[in-house]
Amino acid sequence: MKYLIESPHTKQECLRELDEISAKGQKALGQFYWGCGQGDHTGYAIVDARDVNEARNLVPDFTRDKAKVVELHQFTPDQIKSMH
Repeated sequence: MKYLIESPHTKQECLRELDEISAKGQKALGQFYWGCGQGDHTGYAIVDARDVNEARNLVPDFTRDKAKVVELHQFTPDQIKSMH
């Protein structure tokens, strides 16, 4: 399954967030994009995971309760037609 992760943090928490995700390895760090340079202290990622808990575990413990994790789906043209 694919999941969208939004991991907000404060300016004061920023380097800690980056350090902890970096410590999980290059793969984990490479999945995230950051708005911090524009004042939006949030990490964004679309990841493959077995379930929502596995996706949420990519976020450091200290910000995990603030993270938003959304399961993503794609639709086929036929599925869209059937919704009408």
